[in-house]
Amino acid sequence: MFSRFLKVRDACASCGEALYHHRADDAPPYFTIFIVGHVMIPPLMWLETAVQPAIWLHLLLWLPLSVLLTLWLLPIVKGAIVGLQWANYMHGFDPTSDEREGDPQLEP
Repeated sequence: MFSRFLKVRDACASCGEALYHHRADDAPPYFTIFIVGHVMIPPLMWLETAVQPAIWLHLLLWLPLSVLLTLWLLPIVKGAIVGLQWANYMHGFDPTSDEREGDPQLEP
């Protein structure tokens, strides 16, 4: 589905479904931040209340974990958003919609 880290291909390599008209926009980063926050905050709060480590230890532990989890989840979430748009015929994925005009795969 992706040609680079977050760049969606114009068409699916397997089936040829046009993907260029998707509109993921800001939804993937928003949902990724939401997920990472809910995954990282409970253990962070538990560690702080149980052990009370120095702030440098928090930074050394939670900052890299948060960045790695974000980078791992972002393409997954973006793929899910594009798949959700496809499944619900949103933003040009509807084969009977006028939004598909200008689709290079439908031109004669």
